[in-house]
Amino acid sequence: MSDTRRPTPDRIMQIITGGWATAILGAAAQHGVFEALDPDGNDVAGVVQQTGISARGAVALLDGLTGLGLLVHSGERYHNTPEASMFLIRQRPAYLGAMGQVMTHALTDWARLPEVAGSGVPVAENTSDVPDNAFWHMLVTAIAAMSLPVAKMAAERLGLKQAGAARWLDVGGGSGVWSAAWLSENRAARAVQLDWPQVNAIARDYVGKFGVADRFQTIDADLHEADLGAAEYDYGIYGHIAHQETPVSNIAMFKKFRRAIKPGGTLLVNDFVLDDDRSGNPFAMMFAAQMLLVTQGGCTWRRCDYRAWLSDAGFSSVEFVPTPSPSTLMLAR
Repeated sequence: MSDTRRPTPDRIMQIITGGWATAILGAAAQHGVFEALDPDGNDVAGVVQQTGISARGAVALLDGLTGLGLLVHSGERYHNTPEASMFLIRQRPAYLGAMGQVMTHALTDWARLPEVAGSGVPVAENTSDVPDNAFWHMLVTAIAAMSLPVAKMAAERLGLKQAGAARWLDVGGGSGVWSAAWLSENRAARAVQLDWPQVNAIARDYVGKFGVADRFQTIDADLHEADLGAAEYDYGIYGHIAHQETPVSNIAMFKKFRRAIKPGGTLLVNDFVLDDDRSGNPFAMMFAAQMLLVTQGGCTWRRCDYRAWLSDAGFSSVEFVPTPSPSTLMLAR
């Protein structure tokens, strides 16, 4: 039986106003609106008192968040939904509000997408090859919450708790979230992170909050230029870096990892990955446009790309594992 329902503009209007949703969530996160409603809800006056924003601003944000399904209201009081309570309260480990703030600041870059799509050349200031950039201070910790459940899942899959005095190298480790999770899992293990100096400083602070900083070492270097050593590590970690690199750069990095990892060791690559026909997770598919905006040659790469690159680098097998996030975990041996 054919579908005789007439098309409606609802979904298209939702897409068109997507920037509104980003800005509403980002503004609410920045001003602590979700915390002002936790745990028992609040009215407009209470939100104004706790956040310091204007009454007009409070009404606009509360109505907008309710329209987005992140709040519910009863009478005069607004309440966080379970989803908002889990992911949008600063003190909670799965906090994504900072990511909302990052994307709100990036809306001016996205406004230039038509220009960039035409030229193929990024125009955003926050390009991925600029080490001393205030953008990293926002992004590095904001995205940690996305990687934490993946890191924990990978540790369980590898049996890291029983791995004894294992040692790994996390190249471009950012916040240090992988090492924080893994060092918490295995009290005999030791971690090394290679990244830019200012990013490593952020990582040392982040990892320190897990009480495992004494087993966390950082190397200040550019990943493109660094020598990773030979047969020094049981594991290598390459998390959310491949998407900002070109195929040539990724192959070069995988070859360095192959040399640095001990025989029988494992390289873990975590990234947004598409199927060979460029279908897949909607977030991963849209992420290609983000790479167009901010990198010289990055993209959302396909499974077949990773298979070819890792094979070229000397890895004999690659396993693709779904994760609780939009990303895919790859185990190369």
